Amino acid sequence: MLLIMSCRISNIVHKILVSSIRRESTNSFGLVRKKCVRLSLPILSNTTQWISTDHRLCSQKNMPDQNSFASRTHTCGEMRCTHIGEQVTICGWIQYQRHGLFVILRDFSGLIQILIPQDESAGHLKKTLFDLPLESVVRVTGNVVPRPPGQENSEMPTGEIEVQAQDIEVLNICKKLPFEIKDFVKKSEALRMQYRYLDLRSVQMQYNLRLRSRMVMKMKEYLCNLHGFVDVETPTLFKRTPGGAKEFVVPSREPGRFYSLPQSPQQFKQLLMVAGIDRYFQVARCYRDEGSKPDRQPEFTQVDIEMSFVDQAGIRKLIEGLIQYSWPEDKGQIGVPFPSITYSEAMQYYGIDKPDTRFEWKIIDISEGFRNTDIGFLRDALSKPEESVRAICVPDGAKQLKSKDIEFLRKNSRAQFNQEVTVVALKPDGSWKSPLSKLLTEEQKHLLCQATQAKAGDLLLLTAGEHEPVCRALGKLRLQCAELLESRGVAVRDSSAFHFLWVVDFPLFLPKEDEPDKLESAHHPFTAPHPQDALLLYTQPDKVRSQHYDLVLNGSEIGGGSIRIHNAELQQYVLEKILKEDKRLLSHLIEALDSGAPPHGGIALGLDRFIAIIAGAPSIRDVIAFPKSYRGRDLMSNAPDFVAAEDLVPYHISVSWPAVSQEAEGEQPEIPASGKGFNHT
Repeated sequence: MLLIMSCRISNIVHKILVSSIRRESTNSFGLVRKKCVRLSLPILSNTTQWISTDHRLCSQKNMPDQNSFASRTHTCGEMRCTHIGEQVTICGWIQYQRHGLFVILRDFSGLIQILIPQDESAGHLKKTLFDLPLESVVRVTGNVVPRPPGQENSEMPTGEIEVQAQDIEVLNICKKLPFEIKDFVKKSEALRMQYRYLDLRSVQMQYNLRLRSRMVMKMKEYLCNLHGFVDVETPTLFKRTPGGAKEFVVPSREPGRFYSLPQSPQQFKQLLMVAGIDRYFQVARCYRDEGSKPDRQPEFTQVDIEMSFVDQAGIRKLIEGLIQYSWPEDKGQIGVPFPSITYSEAMQYYGIDKPDTRFEWKIIDISEGFRNTDIGFLRDALSKPEESVRAICVPDGAKQLKSKDIEFLRKNSRAQFNQEVTVVALKPDGSWKSPLSKLLTEEQKHLLCQATQAKAGDLLLLTAGEHEPVCRALGKLRLQCAELLESRGVAVRDSSAFHFLWVVDFPLFLPKEDEPDKLESAHHPFTAPHPQDALLLYTQPDKVRSQHYDLVLNGSEIGGGSIRIHNAELQQYVLEKILKEDKRLLSHLIEALDSGAPPHGGIALGLDRFIAIIAGAPSIRDVIAFPKSYRGRDLMSNAPDFVAAEDLVPYHISVSWPAVSQEAEGEQPEIPASGKGFNHT
């Protein structure tokens, strides 16, 4: 009798303990959720939200078989109440351990709770699992059972069920890791890139890469299956081409001869049009020997497209359909057609050729209100036909921005654009705080507020001078003010909104930065002139508009293209007479154009930048599996690395070592043993 009572009491205590641990488990997932929210991670509701997104994006009948050819029956995140009573085999990494009662197992699809039987016969299971370090890999076989009423975990898609373990196999034991595999654990970018294979286990990186994969597959389906495009791979070993960004050179075994990694497949896709392929696309790797930025790195990927017998309208309609077709359902709907503005309008109203249209704050020409002013710098500016007075109104700027912010804005305008900025703060009572306050009449003040729609609490930024530097300065101030206000918690731009915009009618040529009396291509030397400006090409090339178009999303350029020059004589004239380039470098293309080239045009979408914006990632490195660092290095493998002198002999290269080696990424490099090499001649 005593033995029976003892067993009953033991079972009651066990149930109380299990219930308590279950609640603790639920609370811990709530803590994860709160930390994700605080860090503004896109995966907010739970650590497996992205697999739920997968289910929403695909109907059950179209879901891929993710367990075929694998030693499991199910993935961790796919099981639901419909699986209750089934025996399952699952594989994954140990995410959490709970007081000898539960283990949370994780794989690419999500999380599942493993219940460890507490009877003596299952003692070996408990010992096996709870002696293992976190992130060890196991295979578990067991029965799917419902969680007791009231103990479900709404934070987990699998929170209504658990797997009661019957057998456990240890597949690999994890050593101590440099950081925890949890999204809310802060890690430096350098550490994440050094241990990229660990960073990629995180929910956020898994989401980003799977989002990228889904969208690329939908793009291919749209182009190939619906519109007859041909996927063609083009070479990555090419030759140096004139203009554009710096290219990586690759040595060959022929003395003095180098390959070059292409900035894009531009020439190849034009040659494919000459070849009659008619519709080409490629998810292409491209290379530029430039430093990394949050939205740029030395090697990148673009969705490259070219069509024959097409005009601007056709290309734009194609891309709008492509984006709409591949757009993730969990990001809401997007409308087409996308709005468009000309380059000159973009510069006039936003001061930049890739305007962020999620907020207004347009640049306003207020010259008319100051035609009869006695203020010296305004009067001087308005005395010249090419100069004007312009302003932007920053709503609530006078309330939110401090004196140090104003000084920061003024210094930046002087340093970057050589433009002086005059500030008008409208106090809550409507009075002015500005150097202009005593110099303007009440009527002029009223006209200025009316033109800019300024009200009490707003801030006005005014500058005067030539059109382009004035607009560029105010365009930069517009963005900086938005960032300053957002840093103070003011909602300026909706982070969940996606505003697409076409920018068209770019200039065909621009003055060279270091030689303003010479011209360079605004886009590339193969861009066709606007039909209405074709004759100006021979008299005033700096006035010619191009058939170049950019696609902008939330203030970032995500694509650019043009209708191409398909006439050999015109292409030769642009290269020789206007750009002063050696046509021999492009003799193969000119000869091809002279072989019956059809009219053609295309575009390239910057895939990395596009996906980063959709995923809400702060950098394109967060949507690339193995990216390069800010200095263009692979911190995981330490590339680029040194090559021994004897390995350079076949390439006829020797290295001229500097007197003092510079540190790279904080480490002093070791120079390999010297050997005989040859300088290129």
